[in-house]
Amino acid sequence: MGGRILRIGGGCGFWGDSAAGPAQLVRHGDIDILVLDYLAEITLSLLARVRRRRPELGYATDFVSAVMGPLAAGIAARGIRVVTNAGGVNPHGCAAALRAVLRECGVDLRVAVVSGDDISGKLAALGAAGVRTPGGEPLPAQVESANVYLGAAPIAAALSDGADVVITGRCVDSALALGPLMAAFGWQASDLDLLAAGSLAGHVIECGTQATGGVFTDWQDVAAGWDDMGYPVVECHADGSFIVSKPQRTGGRVDPATVAEQIVYEIHDPAAYVLPDVTCDFSGVHLQDLGQDRVRVLGARGVYPPAHYKASLTSAEGFRCTATLMIAGGQADARARAVGEAILKRTRRMLSEQGFADYSAVSVEVLGAGEMYPPAHRPAEVHEILLKIAVAHAEEKALELFAREIAPAATSMAQGITGFAGGRPAVQPLIRLVSCLVPRNAVDVRVEVDPAPSPPRPLGRDCVGADSPAAIAVAAADAPPANGGHLESATKAAQVTVPLLRLAHGRSGDKGDVVNIGVLARHPRWVPFLEQVLTAQRVAEWFAHLVEGPVERFDWPGLSGWNFVLQRALGGGGTASLRYDPQGKTYAQVLLDMPVTVPAGLLR
Repeated sequence: MGGRILRIGGGCGFWGDSAAGPAQLVRHGDIDILVLDYLAEITLSLLARVRRRRPELGYATDFVSAVMGPLAAGIAARGIRVVTNAGGVNPHGCAAALRAVLRECGVDLRVAVVSGDDISGKLAALGAAGVRTPGGEPLPAQVESANVYLGAAPIAAALSDGADVVITGRCVDSALALGPLMAAFGWQASDLDLLAAGSLAGHVIECGTQATGGVFTDWQDVAAGWDDMGYPVVECHADGSFIVSKPQRTGGRVDPATVAEQIVYEIHDPAAYVLPDVTCDFSGVHLQDLGQDRVRVLGARGVYPPAHYKASLTSAEGFRCTATLMIAGGQADARARAVGEAILKRTRRMLSEQGFADYSAVSVEVLGAGEMYPPAHRPAEVHEILLKIAVAHAEEKALELFAREIAPAATSMAQGITGFAGGRPAVQPLIRLVSCLVPRNAVDVRVEVDPAPSPPRPLGRDCVGADSPAAIAVAAADAPPANGGHLESATKAAQVTVPLLRLAHGRSGDKGDVVNIGVLARHPRWVPFLEQVLTAQRVAEWFAHLVEGPVERFDWPGLSGWNFVLQRALGGGGTASLRYDPQGKTYAQVLLDMPVTVPAGLLR
């Protein structure tokens, strides 16, 4: 049972993730590659602001201070390669800081930098060449950040040239894992199925513990291990198949349900997931439970990538301010709404008196009163409420006035108000995200690797004694039964109403102002029934109070599920949104509470 394998660990899902993740994987993960993902769209705008104040910064400083400083010696001793997008808007600055830390530690690691994603200096030329946003609007004249999503090929080149640490700016998250796989196995741009499989491996680990039981629907099954969650490891073979696992004796779990929830996360059409290296078809992906926290993933397919890079642009559009207050006691819901209306009415009068325009946007949410749910499904009475008031304005001073007028509610409005200990709410920039497509020939990708005195080490290891895909028959995914007798006879039996949670798992996330909700049947037998009742129209009706755009449903037969894509669902999304949940993190749970009427026999 031979061949080669590459073990890749996902140690970071966002800037702010625990430093315990990389340490766990380096010390106990038996990995060849450590992948660290720090970037989200809005993160780049924040890093750009930092760099304008301090030109040497603009990268994820935690990578240097909290990860590489403490772990560099262990990384070098174990021969682990590190691939990260911690470079942010200043990958060369990140590399310089890392080299300084490595010198202090007495550790010799070759550092590579992948750059060229920053197109902020090219926007005028791109606009003149006809590049527009998806809605046809001109590109913003002033931006906080403008970056294309690079692919895996530059990372592969850096590793093949002997880099021990590869630092990139913006690239697609999954490329951090696909690049090492291309370098280890010699995959080429024309190996489309393999590139799709490697992209899926990267997608599974890119959010850290979300693949090992983090934010899992059946949270009770994993809560005991939340304090020491295991970070994901993918054991990848040259044929594109891979096994998901985690270090032994760590919290969480790896089974088909936890892995499937991560696979559906933030993917719209599973048959056409567009990446810079390949357009992926994940609709036929299926999972094999190997037991002992090991799941084999197979079935990814690929077609040619697009002729353009996707770019994300962030621009400042004024300011925002969010205040929260707690209100307790009888009729807390009604009192909270009255307080919110009064604060807005008073501050609007004061703005007018001082010559300011009205707010450009307002949002009042009474959290705890079922604000996320359709009105008919909200509780009749609650006794403890969090009132959230958010406002936006073109002028910072106008929102400083708003911030001063929150605390007076404690003595002039409803009884039972508290929550002022944190002081006045802060005024922050309102950052809006837009996207566009940039021709590949307009992007200059550069790969720079520290010189080395010796040839590069090969990546990966022999898989002696490991599960060899060539020796294991690929089991077909469980196919749901035909819609015939079983479903027809069941629908004639007694009916019961249960929450969708009884029948399905769910996971939700955002892409700008778009929400993706993946729904996975708990058993393939239930797919025909859910296909009839869980329509795009019904989901749209359930979220009608939150979603302004259309709702689409995409089938995911390999995982016995569907993806629902909700357009204009987050009030602008990210830091452009005034909502308490601007990233769609709660939407799956809200949908899983939707009542469905089920034949009683189906549940048995």
